[in-house]
Amino acid sequence: MHRSYYWLITALSLPAFVWLIPTIWMVSLSFQPNEVLARTTSTTAFGLIPLPFTTENYAALFSFGQTPMWFLNSAIVALGMTLGVLAVSTTAGYALARLEFPFKRAIMVLCLVGLMVPEQAVFIPLYTMFADLGWHNSYHALILPRMAVPIGVFLMMQFFRAIPRDIEEAARIDGVGWLQIFWYIMLPLARPAMMTLAILTFLYAWNDYLWPLVSAREPERFTITLGLASIQSNFAQSEGLGRVMASGVIASLPVVILFLMFQRYVVRAMTAGGTKG
Repeated sequence: MHRSYYWLITALSLPAFVWLIPTIWMVSLSFQPNEVLARTTSTTAFGLIPLPFTTENYAALFSFGQTPMWFLNSAIVALGMTLGVLAVSTTAGYALARLEFPFKRAIMVLCLVGLMVPEQAVFIPLYTMFADLGWHNSYHALILPRMAVPIGVFLMMQFFRAIPRDIEEAARIDGVGWLQIFWYIMLPLARPAMMTLAILTFLYAWNDYLWPLVSAREPERFTITLGLASIQSNFAQSEGLGRVMASGVIASLPVVILFLMFQRYVVRAMTAGGTKG
């Protein structure tokens, strides 16, 4: 039994390692000098072990004064969007799953329709609306359009539906109102789903490129993905391949750390959803 278990772990680890090779390769190239990487005929330039080893690519990126500011912008936008999505999705999901009100079915249909509409299809009206308000090149222009996420509402609605109604009925017998039930009972029970939604939203917000490209006009409001792309306009010809790989590592490192720290909540939410289904 134990031997078969170890064989299973080994069999699953090999595909995982193959899947990680591009990431390992990117990290390795970021620690190699650009002049070495420029020799495309060299077999050691593209190995997984960074030889010779250097940190000048990272030092060059952080010597560019706006990189820390882009990190701060990404953190503000990602955190703001995450909190906004949680607030909208949990309240809307609970209302659609547990409360009765006029036009409830129509609103649910609109949420499902929203899942089928690509976000690029609404860029022109969004851009026009924020331009009329004079909000472009600001934090709220980067955060507000992404707070109403249909998939987040649908996820929380399905999770609240899976919670037994006996819990609510017992609270109502004790005279507890629906707002107190939502705050003190439902939200603690929905913590795994909320953590999953928060992680996915943060990852999406951090990696988002298209809407910041449209809305952020000044470098002072660039996010890290947009800012690093703006200084790599000529790819390896001017900045060097090592600098390009270093920028990729820097942009992806925070989300990797976040996922490793909170992955147990994702697993718990997926396991709970599969068990209840």
